[in-house]
Amino acid sequence: MEADKFSELKIEVQEIIDMIAAKQFQNAIIKLTEASDLLDDLLDVSADDDDLIEISKYQVLLNHLQQKIHSSS
Repeated sequence: MEADKFSELKIEVQEIIDMIAAKQFQNAIIKLTEASDLLDDLLDVSADDDDLIEISKYQVLLNHLQQKIHSSS
């Protein structure tokens, strides 16, 4: 899998974190949905174990961010 795909995901996750810090919860939810869709796409085309491990880390992180958004909004 291309490292560029994970780089894009990393940028989106950072944007979500920044939006949460700025209390822009609606925007964070939208960006979280976009990041989740990207993660699903990566999962669909990935067969490499290292990529699957990286994807699972992002799944956990996105779930945690979603909980943070809902508990804060």
